[in-house]
Amino acid sequence: MSSGVERLRAVVRAEGGALAAAVSDEPPAVDGEDHAARAAAGPRVADHSDEVELAVAAVREGYELHYGRPRALRIEDPDLALLAGDRLYALGLARLAGAGDLAAIGELADIISLSAQAHAHDDASLADAAWHAGAGAIGWGRQAAEE
Repeated sequence: MSSGVERLRAVVRAEGGALAAAVSDEPPAVDGEDHAARAAAGPRVADHSDEVELAVAAVREGYELHYGRPRALRIEDPDLALLAGDRLYALGLARLAGAGDLAAIGELADIISLSAQAHAHDDASLADAAWHAGAGAIGWGRQAAEE
């Protein structure tokens, strides 16, 4: 799986606190596209690809805590998982802000919003499409991702 997940685990552990205690050492399941690696592979982010990979991995983990199967954290209580997911959304967006990548922040915000709307309509395939397109737009730019 992505080094983004491993780096996320290390960052969460280093921050300490309640989230650090929830970090799982289990190898993440390989199920579906590695959106963090896809976003980080693009030429638009070549000068800060490590930050992009970590940021997208954090936001994806937040998404999985909300809707799916987290890869880096294990939190049994659904209310705490929701809060942890929000914290990871913030972590990812803050990392991109630190890198000065406003376009990637906008794309991740769109992914968060579109995937939430898709899940509200019980359409996981639409959420997957938002993640795929958004990761491509982060790495290559919106126009290139749509081609």
